[in-house]
Amino acid sequence: MVCALKAQKGRKATKEVRLFGTMTRDLLALADWLRQLKVTHVAMESTGVFWKPIYNLLEGEFEILLVNAHHIKQVPGRKTDVKDCEWIADLLQHGLLKASFVPPKPVRELRDLTRQRAEITDDKTKIANRIQKVLEDANIKLSSVASDVLGASGRDMIQAIIAGEEDPANLAELARRRLRGKIPELKFALQGTVNDHHRFMLNLLFKQLQSLESILDQLTCRIVEVMTREDAQPSEGVLPFQESVRLLETIPGIRTLAAQTILPEIGTDMSQFPTDGNLSSWAGISSGNNESAGKRRNAKTPKGNRWLRRILVQVALAAGRTKDTYLGSQYRRFAARRGKNKAAVAVAHTILVIIYHVLKTRKPYHELGADYFDRLDPERLTRKLVKRLESLGHKVTLEPAEKAMPAA
Repeated sequence: MVCALKAQKGRKATKEVRLFGTMTRDLLALADWLRQLKVTHVAMESTGVFWKPIYNLLEGEFEILLVNAHHIKQVPGRKTDVKDCEWIADLLQHGLLKASFVPPKPVRELRDLTRQRAEITDDKTKIANRIQKVLEDANIKLSSVASDVLGASGRDMIQAIIAGEEDPANLAELARRRLRGKIPELKFALQGTVNDHHRFMLNLLFKQLQSLESILDQLTCRIVEVMTREDAQPSEGVLPFQESVRLLETIPGIRTLAAQTILPEIGTDMSQFPTDGNLSSWAGISSGNNESAGKRRNAKTPKGNRWLRRILVQVALAAGRTKDTYLGSQYRRFAARRGKNKAAVAVAHTILVIIYHVLKTRKPYHELGADYFDRLDPERLTRKLVKRLESLGHKVTLEPAEKAMPAA
């Protein structure tokens, strides 16, 4: 349902409502109708993926506002398609709609690729877990000895089991490198009760795993190809993808794969977001608000871009394991007081703020150091450490250190 509002000076705006199908020819007819009416602005709900075909056909010809359906459904009694389209048109005419962030088409295409890669990676993890379950069912305790069941040694052993090898000694001899030092333990771990059913299941799952790995390789190659192709056609004010990846790699915890996943979600042009707070709120990685009668209650983070939130939390956990870095120090400080999960979200928010400024200023990340928080207020830290020593039964006397005399 489409409602066209035509304003007339001194008179009430006229409405015209039409019904269009969802086939391409119907959407083209919709575009022709809007042109005839000299429409300049179009507002539409962002419902699932159904908005995408319409947006793609109207993009570049009209000023399109993609609106969160939740923001325009607060008035009761508007439950029909006709009333819905009239209500959206009325809100648009009065300037009461806030457009959602829709990146340019090249970024949207990259986003499809990276999201598909994330889905395939999840499927690969599920298959790896199923292979482990089959091995456990056959009483093959490979995971008790090898840290990676699907490493080079583990794959050779699984393929040998599928081929019919049952001798634990022969299977253990397939170990490579450091795992060869555990051959005696492997002989006991590989002594199981494998039958034809186990071999069939392992063969099926192993082929599926290899197929998914092949798809992941193709997706990664395609992502790099698209990024390189778009860099060959630079746009004014837009940072090239490859340069953006290199800038993000200067941030602790971010590697090439993470950078390639983050950029398609937010784009490289930070002018889309007025401040880093707008970006954090849109991503759903900022703190929530729950205040009533002057009292602030605990609030969950708002809903946002779950794909971006997922990779940012993974990056935050990686940064939390780093030493001599500001992010690692921040993670450990939060984790000690609030727990690891909240610490990961807090550091993820900090990383997103850093990403915003790195892309906006086009400058690499500047490390503040692990002692940054200590340098903020050294007197407070001194009082805290003295109090801690006194609680342990020590009498503390502080004397200022003598400054080194300059050489004559």
